[in-house]
Amino acid sequence: MKQGKLTVVVKELCSGHFHVKTLIIFSLSMLFFIFVLGMLINDRTRKFLTRDDLFPQLKTFPSLSPWPPSTHCQCNFSLSSHLLPLSFSNPRGLLLKDYTAPKELWHSMRDEELFWQASMVPHIVEYPYNRTPKVAFMFLTKGRLPFAPLWESFFKGHDGFYSVYLHAAPDFKNEPPESSVFHKRKIPSQAVEWGKPTMVDAERRLLANALLDFSNERFVLLSESCIPLFNFTTVYSHLVNSNHSFVSSFDDPRNVGRGRYNKQMWPTVTLSDWRKGSQWFEVHRKLAIEIVSDPTYYPVFKDFCLPPCYTDEHYLATLVTKVGLGMNSNRTITWVDWSTGGPHPTTFVRKDVTESFLNRLRHGFNCTYNGGMSSICHLFARKFHPSTLEPLLKIAPALFGFNT
Repeated sequence: MKQGKLTVVVKELCSGHFHVKTLIIFSLSMLFFIFVLGMLINDRTRKFLTRDDLFPQLKTFPSLSPWPPSTHCQCNFSLSSHLLPLSFSNPRGLLLKDYTAPKELWHSMRDEELFWQASMVPHIVEYPYNRTPKVAFMFLTKGRLPFAPLWESFFKGHDGFYSVYLHAAPDFKNEPPESSVFHKRKIPSQAVEWGKPTMVDAERRLLANALLDFSNERFVLLSESCIPLFNFTTVYSHLVNSNHSFVSSFDDPRNVGRGRYNKQMWPTVTLSDWRKGSQWFEVHRKLAIEIVSDPTYYPVFKDFCLPPCYTDEHYLATLVTKVGLGMNSNRTITWVDWSTGGPHPTTFVRKDVTESFLNRLRHGFNCTYNGGMSSICHLFARKFHPSTLEPLLKIAPALFGFNT
């Protein structure tokens, strides 16, 4: 009897021991299988990622060896063609200038993507190339530019010192001839309504596209009814050498000023912050970046500055008091006549254009410039009817000194 019980116990122990050994062997086998599988996957992945035909555009990047050993590029360029308006089909490869001064203005970026890319700021102060500061002339227009011939004369002979950008109605398809400075200078646009936030949307869109060119240092907003009052050299020198931007900004106690303030803007925008100014501005690069990257104030204006509050008359004028302290002259460089009253300024017609009239706009005022007094206070003027083109083309070249 005892011998039988002992036999049973021995069998149970042997059976349990067998199960333990089986479990250990099975576990070791699984670990070995996983190890081998991991080695196989790693090898296949490495071979896949190093294939020459997988990312052929990577082969087109220039070698870093020509750079001086003391120079370190901290740029992080994305290969996403959806974010960068560049062509990656160029068999010669991309150069630095393709990033810093893209030739093609057309792209498929949404405004959010465009503003994000335009707000990038290099942390290395010195540029790794010979940078000539340029002035970006940004035209906000419904369609064609009636004064294009006058502007052509203005720009002639000054390539490399300016850039041109056109924000026209989305359905405007006319393309200037290839010889024109306006050829293929339209940017992706959206519909604009007078007195609506879409007007400021278009201004910010122009700024953002112009900021993609790292050589653009000054940015001036113009309309199809604007004309230059001086030759290119004078305008360029006045802007590039200025210590300030030119955004009209003042405290207007009247109903058309403080009376448009919406208390729902508080505390982001207070009544003491509230300013009014001209829509037509000129800003330097630092302030332009502040405008396109503003996540705080513009949403408040879009929600609460509604007619009879007009965003284009109050947003930038108020923003410069918040983020541009000391950077702004608080005046515009685009002359306009509001003396007749009403919602729109005076429109000048053919009979108004005389040499004495233009000279009054050029030198009939006094203002401060870089801490001193100057008689050059306005570089541009509006609002001119298309009928004034012929007399302007007769008077302006000699009076303004075009091509000199």
